[in-house]
Amino acid sequence: QVELVESGGGLAQPGGSLRLSCVASRSLSSLKAMGWYRQAPGQQRELVAVINSGETITYTDSVKGRFTVSRDNAKNTVHLQMNSLKSADTAVYYCSAIRRLLGREYTYWGQGIQVTVSS
Repeated sequence: QVELVESGGGLAQPGGSLRLSCVASRSLSSLKAMGWYRQAPGQQRELVAVINSGETITYTDSVKGRFTVSRDNAKNTVHLQMNSLKSADTAVYYCSAIRRLLGREYTYWGQGIQVTVSS
């Protein structure tokens, strides 16, 4: 089992910044990957960014150049720095973790945190 706790969401103005954090209950080195997803009202959950154990990072096209994902292994924490925010970034953001165990992969989710971009 992996527990994930997100923090840092809230309200930002267009062009502003927010930083999300996700603390995992296990060492990040024990996890295959960690990522951030988001879900806007009436839309499917979509990948925002993922960082794997080898620190390879993938971003969805709409956030490239604006969002940065990073890991703090000492604190079992993954951050998502969001700059130049747009109204289209408004969504509930979810932290996820993938753990590989006995040849199978398991995905875990945080509770989600609201990000609202509005003037």
